[in-house]
Amino acid sequence: MIPYSTFTELHKALNSGETTCVETTQVYLSRISKYKNLNTFVEVFEQEALNRAKLIDTKIEKGIAGRLAGMVIGIKDNICFKNHKVSAASKMLDGFESMFTATALQNLIDQDAIIIGRLNCDEFAMGSANENTKYGPVKNPLDTSKVAGGSSGGSAAAVSAGLCFAALGSDTGGSVRQPAAFCGVIGFKPTYSRVSRHGLIAYGSSFDQIGPIVNSAYDAALIMEVMSGQDSFDNTASNLEVEKYTKTVFTPPPKRIAYFRQCLDLNILDKEIKKATERKISQLRDNGYTVDAIDFPYFDVLMPIYYILSTAEASSNLARYDGVHYGYRSEKNTDLESTYKNTRTNGFGEEVKRRIMLGTFVLSSGYNEEFYTKALKIRRLIQDKTKEVFQKYDLLISPATPHTAFSIGEKNTDPTKAYLEDIFTVQANLSGNPAVSTPISKHSNGMPISIHVMSDMFCEGILLSFVDSINKESNL
Repeated sequence: MIPYSTFTELHKALNSGETTCVETTQVYLSRISKYKNLNTFVEVFEQEALNRAKLIDTKIEKGIAGRLAGMVIGIKDNICFKNHKVSAASKMLDGFESMFTATALQNLIDQDAIIIGRLNCDEFAMGSANENTKYGPVKNPLDTSKVAGGSSGGSAAAVSAGLCFAALGSDTGGSVRQPAAFCGVIGFKPTYSRVSRHGLIAYGSSFDQIGPIVNSAYDAALIMEVMSGQDSFDNTASNLEVEKYTKTVFTPPPKRIAYFRQCLDLNILDKEIKKATERKISQLRDNGYTVDAIDFPYFDVLMPIYYILSTAEASSNLARYDGVHYGYRSEKNTDLESTYKNTRTNGFGEEVKRRIMLGTFVLSSGYNEEFYTKALKIRRLIQDKTKEVFQKYDLLISPATPHTAFSIGEKNTDPTKAYLEDIFTVQANLSGNPAVSTPISKHSNGMPISIHVMSDMFCEGILLSFVDSINKESNL
């Protein structure tokens, strides 16, 4: 049995003495052991979590516990935790131990969250199925023959299966929202700069954001309140005051909502997902919202622009893994050049090497202007047009994924098809806007269908309050 589905329930139970942090943690540890076949955790901090739970129980008795006291959280294996291993699911970081804790994670710990373990992910966060990992694929708890999505598949599957209360993932092009959609939970990506990236192993530095995966919008709001804010270790982190997201109330209609015609006209969009999205649009209109279909002139270039820029940044960020500074080093070396070549050839997986090579190509002399520089200019047009949309509308909705979770191994042979998994999510990363995926229905195959919602910059409170309202309407 899963202890509590929302933190409000857990908080009341802890303060009333109905349960303790130790008891709650033990339940999660038991479930982790029971559902090992899902392959969600790559390391469980069993004794450490129990010791911390005991300490927090004492704090609760004394009335000095933090806001997240008793919240058991799993962390994606690309988020640094001092004196703990972090590998980004790659051979390249075998045995590497972090010397510091990511700022976002430290903020949660400071408010008495309990960190229960490291969660499986795609190598260096590159993938949409959680199959590109040295630990083996994560299985979807709703159907173990299906993928959990990626790259934060371990995080989404763990929350869905009740192996931890909440989980942290990272989102570069949809890596929190897509797996959350596949596993039937809520995945939230903040505004770029709202959460510090310090301690997150970089994939694409102008895209990456740490975000929570949870069962309720309120819990996402609470985690965001604690996790967000300025950070002296990250000069891209915003110094804007953090909103009280848990206090935001999504006022009744009229609210203006838009959706792109191109999204629902895609030939790769599953028919049932299209119908479910159209039903939700109709429900919103019936409830008094204004919902308009609009065109987005850059929709067709979202994916190529994202992959040009993100792989270019990956090529730069992953240059540090060379067999000299830290991590894996090939033993078949004769000189410096062979050290670089052998280490990177053997240390990186196929998908990571593919993206490094693509990024290196678009940055290379003779192609930089044609691809990378042009892509930067188009990204600015995408950002400007997205900003223009939110001058007229409060929210932008679409399907979260083109289909439900697919079978393990189905897309491994065709990277191009795999890249299309992020077709509805990459805009938020290109523009920097906050976005969320939340379940709204079930497919005839039994798997969840989710909707994707974006809002204007730093409007996380409105976005999460809206998700809370539509989930209550859907009884989800």
